Amino acid sequence: MSMSSQQFATVLRTLKGMPTSDGAGVRLTRVIGTPALPDLDPFLMLDEFGTDRAEDYIAGFPSHPHRGFETVTYMLDGRMRHKDNHGNEGLLTPGSVQWMTAGRGLVHSEMPEQESGRMRGFQLWVNLPARDKMVEPRYQEYAPERIPTVSPARGVELKLIAGSVGQVQGPIQQPATDPLYLDVTLAAGAQWQCPLPEGHNAFAYVFEGEAVLGEADAARSVAQHELAVLGGGAVLPLRGGEQGARLIVVAGRPLREPVVRHGPFVMNTREQLMQAFIDYEQGRF
Repeated sequence: MSMSSQQFATVLRTLKGMPTSDGAGVRLTRVIGTPALPDLDPFLMLDEFGTDRAEDYIAGFPSHPHRGFETVTYMLDGRMRHKDNHGNEGLLTPGSVQWMTAGRGLVHSEMPEQESGRMRGFQLWVNLPARDKMVEPRYQEYAPERIPTVSPARGVELKLIAGSVGQVQGPIQQPATDPLYLDVTLAAGAQWQCPLPEGHNAFAYVFEGEAVLGEADAARSVAQHELAVLGGGAVLPLRGGEQGARLIVVAGRPLREPVVRHGPFVMNTREQLMQAFIDYEQGRF
């Protein structure tokens, strides 16, 4: 199939995250939600956590509220137990994903179920449109065996968390932002053209090795722990670097609505934000 160069997505910019801590002192790297990249509509935040040191994660994320958006936790290594004030509880194991729609509000905790070893993964915050901000909270939680794995080209393996590639569909459904969330492993020199949904904002984050993104003169090398903000195009050409690469490719339909946020609440107006604080303090979550 021949494609004109306009149909290829390009790398608009690359950036590294900044070290921070959250919860009761869990060390992580914030990649979206920083002064360099405050958001990428509909994505509000991306945190990468990865450490072999128990003291970096053992205190976990004790009970905290959320309203008005979704949190997506993708565990690569380690075990994390979550509980909320609606009686929901579950265990995130390596390779599992939890897509939590906080909606009108809940209070939850995420605490390590391990006392040593490696803890690694991502948490992504996805905004909800104004019409869905006050929906009932819900969870879409999938163990690794429920997440389809496909090999679309030689030396390329994908895990489909959300969205579709060819006839294969990931398990997560969210009509509001119609997300794509792929975990892509590339052998050294392996190439694949990743389809991107039309009109979506998209990024790629390399967490192992190095990858070349884009076509011909527009190709950019993206190193480990670098995020590439992508621009336009129906297809993103990917190639593994000398050591191969592993990256997440994420896209979502932009909401183009005002964002008024403070800490764990993301609303559309200042009044709604103040109401969230009042509702939380009065135990209405």
